[in-house]
Amino acid sequence: MHIDNARELKARLRAGAVQAAAVPPAGAAGTTGVASVGISVLGRGGDGPRYGLAVRYSGSRGEALAGQARELTAGAAETEVDIREIGLVQALTAPVEPGTWSPEALQRKVRPLHPGLSIAQRDVTAGTLGGFVTVEGSDGLYALSNNHVLANSDLAALDDPVLQPGPHDGGRAGDQVGRLARAVHLDAGGGNAVDAAIALLEGVQDASGVDLTYPVGRLTGWTEPDDEVDVEKVGRTTGWTKGRISAIELDDVAVQYPVGVVSFDGQIEVTGAGGAFSAGGDSGSLVYRPDTRQAVGLLFAGSERGGENGTGLTFCNPIGLVLNALGATLVV
Repeated sequence: MHIDNARELKARLRAGAVQAAAVPPAGAAGTTGVASVGISVLGRGGDGPRYGLAVRYSGSRGEALAGQARELTAGAAETEVDIREIGLVQALTAPVEPGTWSPEALQRKVRPLHPGLSIAQRDVTAGTLGGFVTVEGSDGLYALSNNHVLANSDLAALDDPVLQPGPHDGGRAGDQVGRLARAVHLDAGGGNAVDAAIALLEGVQDASGVDLTYPVGRLTGWTEPDDEVDVEKVGRTTGWTKGRISAIELDDVAVQYPVGVVSFDGQIEVTGAGGAFSAGGDSGSLVYRPDTRQAVGLLFAGSERGGENGTGLTFCNPIGLVLNALGATLVV
């Protein structure tokens, strides 16, 4: 179906009474009984990109919304309605076993800094350094990652030390590379767009003091996600992985943080190619298109299941929203 038709179905479903009951109150334990609604990216047909309705749910209340979605789309083709049970969605800070593309190297102390390395605020386990940005009106170079990586889910204070590698990977006071400079507040009341923060790097004046290289080389800029495209990322735990955008404009994505449940709207969903696209510790990774070398999103959460081969799904903030919220410019 056309994207406008998919958006209309999404709006009608979100306006339903069942959806209101599907979202847990702020601070509820876990995300059992929740549902997210977005636009499924189905690839290209003869007349251009094809879209459908995407519903991701868990628990009995989520099943109720999924049932309503099936009724609402009864006349649509089966391929135009993508409904999946995905289990718990959580911020990907807690490290797990390493994956591919030398993740062990990404967990060591590395200078000069480069994308994909282990990084975190001093009280956080470990996340990923996504890339580098500048801020208008400010000197210096900043490291980009998530709020829950660099600002400890709003529990950190400005100027708190940021370490590379993160504490879980052996980072100590002597491994400080910068200080928390800015973080977008996480609102437990919902309606969040990004989980993002930046740290002002110490001893680095500009991009000449870091390595801007990704597995595909240096990026060329950033772009908005539109139709189905292949994407990649390099992260602290699973290293260099590949996938594709499987849904966009996904609303009511309820994510479990150490401080409670936080809901996000307008998110990007990525499905791994043949395996998991991400795991705990990959939060903060920059997701990019390998064909154009353009960034599309900032990885921040993942589900237990719902992806191919029994793996979970990965969720990303659109990079344009991230940069706008931080008042930052991506350095390429």
